[in-house]
Amino acid sequence: MRWWDLDPVMELEHELFPEDAWSRGMFWSELADARHPAATRHYVVAEAGSRIVGYAGLAAVAGTGDVQTIAAAHDHWGTGLGARLLGELLHQATAFECHEVLLEVRVDNKRAQRLYERFGFEPIGFRKAYYQPGNVDALVMRRCEPVG
Repeated sequence: MRWWDLDPVMELEHELFPEDAWSRGMFWSELADARHPAATRHYVVAEAGSRIVGYAGLAAVAGTGDVQTIAAAHDHWGTGLGARLLGELLHQATAFECHEVLLEVRVDNKRAQRLYERFGFEPIGFRKAYYQPGNVDALVMRRCEPVG
């Protein structure tokens, strides 16, 4: 993901997460730490033709990766796009030498939870009232990576 992707990414972000969408500033902040030798962030977009249909981001600090965001356009659900985006983040987590990868997912998002489970993520706890508005809890999941 680059700065010139932000307009279509923001459009998709607001379509998919209308109540708790990230701001443009949040994306800018993440991208600012993604393209230099000591980068701790990795962000990607998926395109179909000239249209951005998905995006994902990873933060990596001190051997722990954290899936910051992952999204696929509604018309690309069920196509494997989410799995490809997550696979790219896990590949980058290995490059960042992460020994574990964490993520939060809404407790009512069973579809995403199944995807994460297929990739070896396991539930490890909850964050109460994490998603606003609505005070929806987050399920915290972790995948341990082999070291070396």
